[in-house]
Amino acid sequence: MVDAVTIESIISETLDAIKKAQTQIYDIAEGIRTEYSRITKELDNIKGDIAALIATVDAAEKEEKRSRLDLIKVSKDFSRYKEQDIKSAYQKAQAMQLKVQDLRYQEQLLRYQRHQLEMNRRRLESMIKKAEDMVSHLSVVLNYLTNDLRTMGVRLAELEQMHQLGISIIRAQEEERKRVAREIHDGPAQIMANIVMRAEFCLKLMEMNPGKVKEELMALQDLVRHSLQDVRKIIFDLRPMVLDDLGLVPALKRYLEDFRDEQNIVAEFLFFGQQRRLNSAVEVALFRVIQESLNNIRKHSSASRVMVKMEILPERVNALIQDNGVGFDSASILASQNGEGFGLVGIRERIHLLQGTVDIVSQPGRGCKISLSVPANN
Repeated sequence: MVDAVTIESIISETLDAIKKAQTQIYDIAEGIRTEYSRITKELDNIKGDIAALIATVDAAEKEEKRSRLDLIKVSKDFSRYKEQDIKSAYQKAQAMQLKVQDLRYQEQLLRYQRHQLEMNRRRLESMIKKAEDMVSHLSVVLNYLTNDLRTMGVRLAELEQMHQLGISIIRAQEEERKRVAREIHDGPAQIMANIVMRAEFCLKLMEMNPGKVKEELMALQDLVRHSLQDVRKIIFDLRPMVLDDLGLVPALKRYLEDFRDEQNIVAEFLFFGQQRRLNSAVEVALFRVIQESLNNIRKHSSASRVMVKMEILPERVNALIQDNGVGFDSASILASQNGEGFGLVGIRERIHLLQGTVDIVSQPGRGCKISLSVPANN
């Protein structure tokens, strides 16, 4: 076990390293700002050069056009102009043409330089922002470590708790994967295998008794439709699209409706407050908590009625899930090490990750009530 003196020494060295890194990052940021100012000045100069060059190009193009007109004019009437005049007009037109081409090339070169400078300036802006963010984050870390040295024992306990939480989350994820794999194996996979067999039978039936192919295809269509329903249900359980498209409240209403129809349990949903979109992490966590609660009710409670209440306030979201089932000893289930309380532990851990509170109250014969509250602006 690491003692407090060692921890303080480690933190002191860490603070010194962070301060040095903060100073180095600040110096780097100042160098980047100097380069940014230089590039900005150079960019302004090039923009001015481009504007002046555009005016020169316009004037040269007009002059080149006049020289071509003069050349056309003298070329059409050799009798009126001397050979020297024609030669001079030709040379002038050619010279103006070369001059215009050269000016256009210079303009293209300046535009390319401007583009490169603008890209460099945007890159430097991004680097300055990152450097400022790093300095700010390091300041926060310094304050955090400096102010919390005396509570390091508590912090270590919290780290251990987070470690156990991570293990529990991984365990819950594996359980969820096994559940989904089992649902796919028992549902769509079996139906798909049956569809393949029925399709092969249809091919043989077309040769032996074509009149019965229609009947068999209709049965096959029902199988495909049933498989599609199972797949959609699995997809909805994994990530309901309505949750992303419309938000938490519509997704819960839809889920409660399906739960009521499938389980033959009276499911009531009550909503209070102003409906609005929440942070994605909050919406997903609350949906999963309520989904897991209803799964527990379906599997274990023998309930005939369940009620879900939700209230969205400016700063918090409160929810209540209550059923009239057989109930259980909540204290012993939550403390159990044999896996009985994984669902409830997962609920509690999801809420704690959102810095919320959860209260699970149940007694044998008196149903179960889960009350939770999380910050609305996580």
